[in-house]
Amino acid sequence: MIDPWDERYATDEYVYGTEPNDLLRQYVTSLPQAGRVLCVADGEGRNGVFLAEQGMHVVSMDRSTVGLQKAEALAAQRGVSITTVAADLAQADLGHASWDAIVSIFCHLPQDIREDLHRRVVDALKPGGVFILEAYTPDQIPLRTGGPPTPDMMVTADALRRELQGLDLELCREVTRDIHEGRLHHGISAVVQCVAKKPAATSPTN
Repeated sequence: MIDPWDERYATDEYVYGTEPNDLLRQYVTSLPQAGRVLCVADGEGRNGVFLAEQGMHVVSMDRSTVGLQKAEALAAQRGVSITTVAADLAQADLGHASWDAIVSIFCHLPQDIREDLHRRVVDALKPGGVFILEAYTPDQIPLRTGGPPTPDMMVTADALRRELQGLDLELCREVTRDIHEGRLHHGISAVVQCVAKKPAATSPTN
């Protein structure tokens, strides 16, 4: 049986475009320069390649080997290098205190898997590490401009505040904005945006 994401990406077209997500572009200066960055559900690689162009050491993780092959091709075209890892996010080992930043752009999972993934994200960030997320909220359903067909795969700001305990939320808001990121994310959209930071380790005092 063909993976539906492999099937979606099995075209010469980059269905979500080749330019980075708007939120990521806006907050890229918040990420540690030359840091080690994990992009989860990176698909065809537009966000990971963008971060590699900024001098970061990028691992693009996705379940679709077809998408990751396109990510590698895009990186080569742009003259940068990324590492690709095919993995199921329900089971992927993200490590402990391993990443200077983790990026999650339009990664939609069932609630129980998402909650577990976010616990692993908090643990996987280094002290001082940054987490950037944008995803659709349930208000996206009637807009039909992208995202899953059912609200249980979407997320709210309140849910993120619960799931990202251990991080300081510098931004966590629901907004409606006009998205033009490839053919499949196009038009007025209801999203949640989050920028969070893991507190830096404190030195013991005498």
